[in-house]
Amino acid sequence: MQSISQSPTDPAFVQNPYAFYARARALGPVVYWQDYGLPCVFGHAAANAILRDRRFGREVPEFKRKPIAAHTAPFYAVEAHSMLELEPPRHTRLRSLVLRGFTSRRIAALRPDIEALAHQLIDAFPTGKFDLLPAFAEAIPVIIIARLLGVPETMKDQLLRWSHDMVSMYQAGRTREMEEAAARASAEFAGFMRGYVDERRAHPADDLITSLIQAEEAGEKLSTDELITTCILLLNAGHEATVHGIGNAVKTILEAGGPRDWLSPEKRDATIEETLRFDPPLHMFTRWAYEQIEVMGHVFEPGDEVGVMLAAAARDPGPWENPDVFDPERVAKPHLAFGVGLHFCVGAPLARLEMTAALPILFDRVPGLRLAEPPQYADRFHFHGLSSLMVER
Repeated sequence: MQSISQSPTDPAFVQNPYAFYARARALGPVVYWQDYGLPCVFGHAAANAILRDRRFGREVPEFKRKPIAAHTAPFYAVEAHSMLELEPPRHTRLRSLVLRGFTSRRIAALRPDIEALAHQLIDAFPTGKFDLLPAFAEAIPVIIIARLLGVPETMKDQLLRWSHDMVSMYQAGRTREMEEAAARASAEFAGFMRGYVDERRAHPADDLITSLIQAEEAGEKLSTDELITTCILLLNAGHEATVHGIGNAVKTILEAGGPRDWLSPEKRDATIEETLRFDPPLHMFTRWAYEQIEVMGHVFEPGDEVGVMLAAAARDPGPWENPDVFDPERVAKPHLAFGVGLHFCVGAPLARLEMTAALPILFDRVPGLRLAEPPQYADRFHFHGLSSLMVER
């Protein structure tokens, strides 16, 4: 196994990680990333294989678990009930119960709301140069998930602050200050949601929290702690993935000279999938090996952790011809932007709906939309999203 060095906080890497991914991919199917101290896979075949292999998982093996620092305890108290960090049988139970409330019918019914919200936000666009992220990309997912859960959308800014502070625990170069902010946000967010869960237990309503309370399978129901963590997970993941998905997509389309006819009803879905392949919002996900496993010539031992480089896999020239070119006309192939296998993103249908509903309206209503400044990515790896998206019409 060859090794490679690259700081994930280096400004050049933050703005364009794809050049590093290409260098790493050329070294072999499994490469040791020195800065993370992890073997990582940068090609599509190995990434796809590991994500689908049940011998790898998200839950930390017991003999690899480290003591939780006291100042981070509120964050990990929430994480302890997250299906994102669990494996069967608990993961199976949690996910099946959540999907009984978070149904495809409920998600599909949100399209008129998303379209109406897009129009409302566009109506409020200022004249001259403005930042499209808070004006559009951030507002849509957080308002929609608030409505879906049944919490006041007037809480939007507070929900975003909690979400932003909590997910900073996953990014490179986190500090003690960031950890303390994440712990405060976790305690406040959990306390807020506990009040809403208690209210819905006493007074059911037509919202997702009520549906999750009522969901039952084989006599099993979600506990209050599981309900709270699930609601937080849906908001945090929905915020990070869809905000960056929308922002990166607008940047990509504009830089490619679009949208042309790329967002017409016939081409819309393919275009959105290509934006997700070309510049996805999440670049890295880790897995643990639970037994000895060989992957493309490399043997992982029990307790080994591996970095699965989702965005690097999407630029692999094996499955995709000219992968560094954004091409909405290319033949669609499955990408890994939302993962695959047991931990495939539960919110992927909602994220896709928000993007396919909102982006055509944006470009139809503002046909002269253009970049006012070169977009810059935020230093928040393993997330990959813009710090601002300054546009004008």
